[in-house]
Amino acid sequence: MSSSARESFERASAPAVRAITALPRWVPVVAVFALVVGGALLPHGWLLLGVVLLFLIWTLALSWPRLTSSEKLMRIAVLVLIGGITLVQALPR
Repeated sequence: MSSSARESFERASAPAVRAITALPRWVPVVAVFALVVGGALLPHGWLLLGVVLLFLIWTLALSWPRLTSSEKLMRIAVLVLIGGITLVQALPR
């Protein structure tokens, strides 16, 4: 991402980031956990998992320049896991 594109992305994301950071720390964690559990247990739960996947991609894109290599790999592994579960749920045999 070019510098101006990154700045635009961060500027556009700033209101959402401010809103999330204004919440108690446990609220986003519980919300993501609830969406993952709901996505795994409910019919058409892949939609909930898709929301989680998009949220995690967004947070990864925002934090990418400040992460170490191992942190990047761990976050990508989580995205692959959630993405795989989403695909299995969305496209059953």
